[in-house]
Amino acid sequence: MSAATRRSLHDALAGLVGREAMRDPHEAHWGQDASVAHGVRGAPDAVVAPARAEQVAEIVAYCYERGLAVIPRGGGTGYAGGCVPIDGGVVLALERLEAVRSFEPERWRMWVEAGARTSQVRRRARENGLLFAPDPGAAEQSQIGGNIATNAGGPHAFKYGATGRWVTGLEVVLAPGELVQVGGPVRKDVAGYDLRSLLVGSEGTLGVITAAWLRLEPAPEAELPVLAFYADAEAGGQAILDVMAAGVPAAAVEFLDAGALAAGGASLPDGVPPGAGFLVVAEADGSVEEAARVRGELVEALSPGALAAVRAPADRAGARALWRWRDGVSLAVSAQRGGKLSEDIAVPVERLADAVTGTLEIGARHRLQACSWGHAGDGNVHATLLLDPADADQRRRAEAAAADLLGMAVSLGGTISGEHGLGWIKRGQLHRQWSQAAVGAHRSIKRALDPKGLLNPGKKEP
Repeated sequence: MSAATRRSLHDALAGLVGREAMRDPHEAHWGQDASVAHGVRGAPDAVVAPARAEQVAEIVAYCYERGLAVIPRGGGTGYAGGCVPIDGGVVLALERLEAVRSFEPERWRMWVEAGARTSQVRRRARENGLLFAPDPGAAEQSQIGGNIATNAGGPHAFKYGATGRWVTGLEVVLAPGELVQVGGPVRKDVAGYDLRSLLVGSEGTLGVITAAWLRLEPAPEAELPVLAFYADAEAGGQAILDVMAAGVPAAAVEFLDAGALAAGGASLPDGVPPGAGFLVVAEADGSVEEAARVRGELVEALSPGALAAVRAPADRAGARALWRWRDGVSLAVSAQRGGKLSEDIAVPVERLADAVTGTLEIGARHRLQACSWGHAGDGNVHATLLLDPADADQRRRAEAAAADLLGMAVSLGGTISGEHGLGWIKRGQLHRQWSQAAVGAHRSIKRALDPKGLLNPGKKEP
C-alpha cells in the first residue's frame, strides 16, 4: 500500500470513529508481539483503537467491503505472532474497550469488555470474595479478549481449567461487520451449535471478541504451596503421577527441569538442595481446613523419592514470594544467553519426563543449550532453547530445533500447542496431529465465517 493510500485509509477510519481513536502505525510495537524472538515482525497500514463495540463493527464492515485485512490486538503478550500484521492491514487495538459493564458478585458473574486487563478482572473479583481463576503470564498487560482468543491457561488450569471454561457468553463482531451475542449470563445453554466454544481459541480468525460474560466462584480461604526436589525428570515425573494416582485435588502442579532450576534457583526462597535436577511446585487450596488437609496429602504423595524434606511454606507471605519467583522463571532463563525460543507443547502427563529429556536431546542435536518448565499436571511443557538474539546462525538452528520439538510432542501423543495457540509461527502445522479430514473441517469453518479470508489472515492455517 502506498503512503498516499495509507493516509487516505487513516483519514477514512478517523472519519468513522474519530481521530482520537487513531494510532501511529509507525510505532514498532504495533508490528510485533512477544514472538519477536522468532523474528516475527510486520507493519500495519493503519492502527485504530475504537472505544465502543459498535465502532468495532463499523471498522470491520468498512474493511470487509474494501478487501482490507483486520488484525485484532489485545495486550500484545502472545508468543505465537497471533496479532502481528504480517502483510499490512488494519490493526484493531481493543485497549479502549476496558469497561466492566456489569458486576454482580451475589450472582458470581461479570460482563466485561475485551480490553480489560487480566489483573483488573482478578482483583475486582477477589476484592469481593470471588475467584476468576485463569492466570496466564503478563497479567498486568494481557487482556481478557486476547486470553479468550487463545484460550489462555496458566498454573491453576490444572484444577480450574483454561480461560474458556470461565466464559458463558460472548459479544463478537462477525463478518461482514455484524455485532452479535452468543451465550450470556446463563450457566447452561444448548440451544444451538456451540459457537461460544468455537470462538474461544479462534485467535481472531473467525470474529472479533468485544466483550464476555465471565462466571466466577467463591475464592478459596487459603492457598498453601509445597516444593519437592528430585534428582532428575524421571523421579519428578513419577512423583507427579503419584499425586494424581492418590487422588489429591491439587490446585496447581508445576515443574522446573535442571536447566530452568539452575537459571532461577539462586533467587528461590531457601535455595536449592545439592543434587537437585527437577523441582515440583504444587498448591493446595480451599477452606483453611481443606487446604491444610490437601497440603498434607501433597507432602505425603511427593515425599517418596524426594531429595530432602518437602517444603511447605505456612504463611501467606511465603506463598506469595514463591509464586513471584515462579513468575520470574522465564526472565531468569532468558538472561542466561540474552534470549530464548520456547514452544508450548503438551503431552499426556505420563510422558512428561520423556518430553523433558527429549527437549535436551533436541537442543544438543542442534548445538543449543535447552531446558524446560511448565504446568506439569496438564503435561504442558515450555520447551526452551537458549540463544543470542544477535546470532543469526543460532536463530536458524533454534527454528529447526523448534520444528523437531513439535514432532516430538505429536510422537508422544501430545499437541503442538497447549496454551499459546498457533498464530503465525505454527500456521499450517495442524496436519502434524490431525487427519486430513479434520484439517479440512477446520478450513471449512474458516471459509464459512470469514469467506473473504480477511479476519487475521494467515494465522492458524495459511
